[in-house]
Amino acid sequence: METFKRYLMFQGMMFVFGIVGPIFLILYFASQPDPTMRWAYWIGLFVTAADILIALVLTETSTPKRNSDD
Repeated sequence: METFKRYLMFQGMMFVFGIVGPIFLILYFASQPDPTMRWAYWIGLFVTAADILIALVLTETSTPKRNSDD
């Protein structure tokens, strides 16, 4: 459960610092169907996916390793 709490902390931090991705996705879905807005979808998708992957990597690297020798 501690790892999940750590992940939620990192994920929240990534969405605060990386709010651009979700903003682009909201902008894309809130606008009228317009082919020139397709860039907002793809950039928003990539930034949001990167935020999630970065939070997962930070969680993995900050988890204390347990020795199997104990």
